[in-house]
Order: sequence, then C-alpha cells, then structure tokens
Amino acid sequence: MIQFIIGEKGKGKTKVLLEKANREVKEATGNVVYLDKNTQHMFELNNRIRLIDMTQYPLTDADEFIGFILGIISQDHDLEKVYLDSFLKIARLESSDMDLDALIPVLKQLSSISTQFHVDFIISISLTKDQLPEEYRSMVVAEL
Repeated sequence: MIQFIIGEKGKGKTKVLLEKANREVKEATGNVVYLDKNTQHMFELNNRIRLIDMTQYPLTDADEFIGFILGIISQDHDLEKVYLDSFLKIARLESSDMDLDALIPVLKQLSSISTQFHVDFIISISLTKDQLPEEYRSMVVAEL
C-alpha cells in the first residue's frame, strides 16, 4: 500500500508524517524505517524507528533510489513500513526542470514493490492534489 501526505513546501507535511510514524509504530508488528534528507528529526522519532539520512548515500537518479529501497527490503525481512519524507528530493526526482511524468514510473515501481514484499510506503511529497498523477489521488491521506 502507498499513502501520500501532500501539499506545497512549508505547509507542515513533515510534522504530519512524523506524527503518523510515531503513532503507527506502536502497533507495528514488523520494523519501521524513515528516510529523510537529513538527521534533523532524529529525536522526534520513536526509538523503534530506524532513521536513514539519504545524504549519506551518493545516489544520482531514481533508478538508484529504487535499488536502495530494494536493498533495505532485502536486508530486513520483517520490514513493515517505510516513511519517505521530502520524496522528490530523496528519490532524486527534484530539479528545476523536473517533468512530473518522471514521477509515475517510480510510483509504479514502489507500488509493485509494496505488493510483492508486503511493505507499506507512506510518502510526503511537495505536490498539490492536482499535480499528483490521477491514479494516485485516492491514496492521499492528508492534504495540507
């Protein structure tokens, strides 16, 4: 399953994502991972959540990001949820000339990975509902 927390930059998506992660980890039976663009929120996360600072890994494009996700899954057979903050940035999709069509293949891959490995992805993304590809709009759990 994929869920989205959407809204423009600076609207509070990270706060909502952190609260959701901390609330849901209490009932999780498997492991929980939180990918972020830095370690700024380390002390705001429950200590059962593994924080990964994506700046520590020299990924250059979305394909490498998907490989990274698969690597996490391959090393943790008990992985239940992955929270992805600042998605466009950590997935290497953010650029001044980013074509939103580049987003669709990545989301399709995450959806397939979610189904195959039974891992939920909760994604914070700086897009409005109108900018999000139509087939994913029903997966929005918070719009700011």
